Amino acid sequence: MGYEYSEKVEDLRKRTHNFMERYVLPANSDWLRAEADGRFPLDVVEPCKLLAREEGLWNLFLPALREDEPGTRLSNLEYAPLAEIMGRIPWASEVFNCNAPDTGNMELLHRFATPMQYERWLRPLLEGQIRSCFAMTEPDVASSDATNIQTRICVDGDHLVINGRKWFTTGALHPNCRFAIVMGISDEMAQPQSRHSMVIVPLDTPGVRVVRNVPIMHHYAVDGHCEILFREARVPKENLIGEMGKGFAMAQARLGPGRIHHCMRTIGQCELALELMCERAIERKAFGKNLAEYSNIQDWIAHSRIEIDQARLFVLRAAALIDRRGNEAARVDVSAIKVIAGQLQTRVVDRAMQVFGAMGLTSDTPLAFLWSWGRALRFIDGPDEVHLRVVAKHEIKKSKETLGKAARYLHVSQRI
Repeated sequence: MGYEYSEKVEDLRKRTHNFMERYVLPANSDWLRAEADGRFPLDVVEPCKLLAREEGLWNLFLPALREDEPGTRLSNLEYAPLAEIMGRIPWASEVFNCNAPDTGNMELLHRFATPMQYERWLRPLLEGQIRSCFAMTEPDVASSDATNIQTRICVDGDHLVINGRKWFTTGALHPNCRFAIVMGISDEMAQPQSRHSMVIVPLDTPGVRVVRNVPIMHHYAVDGHCEILFREARVPKENLIGEMGKGFAMAQARLGPGRIHHCMRTIGQCELALELMCERAIERKAFGKNLAEYSNIQDWIAHSRIEIDQARLFVLRAAALIDRRGNEAARVDVSAIKVIAGQLQTRVVDRAMQVFGAMGLTSDTPLAFLWSWGRALRFIDGPDEVHLRVVAKHEIKKSKETLGKAARYLHVSQRI
């Protein structure tokens, strides 16, 4: 099974790489200065977005893109190497309108939005005019089991009333963020996976309050990982996405592609960490030798190269399976690569930090942030344990279907 890139993808890889080198990387220092001041740098991002759209590097993540929508329609397999390039600079994905959580929200609305919702919310997202967030995780329950969610969505005449508390709502402080997609219980008496609904809630709705920006490993994202309080927040019933009671199923449909997009970007971040590690090892001397001459450093480099390539192949396999057979068919593969990616990132970046010495702990390199993000990735879109359970249950089910076949290979001593 090969995953050679087509001429089309090779051309897009070259164009994306060149764009990053010409526009994004030179602007990174300005972005970082604004971040250090606690300000989201629209003045840095927006000009790059205009250029990316002009060059046809826009909405590359959405396989279902229609002819009348801006962007280039690509399969998940074709998008993977482009996401890897974007991932090298954490804010770069927004330049190409390929940033989470908007990508997941756009995919969700692309499948389930009404004509009104399409024009009011989805089209501006596709155009890059607004941003959005996704409010699912809650502080008081184990949100890895979505049936635990406590936020309530109640019908009151022509309105839906939302009450609850969410957190780690990424992007809620972005200056262009206009709405949240909120998941909550709409029917407590239904079966566990039929209790939930999703609703579009504009952030300026009375009763919606951003309580705080939750730091990740003591790092505050300028666009926020926010705790949001909903108290009697009323929106029109027309803001319901899909049908009442279908929220759980829609969440699973939304999370599948989003998970693999994170993994695609992780590969690029691990590649960057490996490149930095190698350059540092070549240039740095200790006890009369370059670090690159020490066997343990060489082992770290070699293991990193092997592990990154392994992960990339798994990502491409999962992406190809989504393209051929859909999200559900690729569920086990996506869970597997989700576990692999987060653990890979912390492992590779940790090695690079060790080669850099104490400098690797500072903001003078991107390594400390990349390590923190890799650690966070082991929770984002489901913790490792949930995904390991998916893989294990699949293997056990297969074994039950063929029970006894493997036993034929046991070496049983002959009875005397």
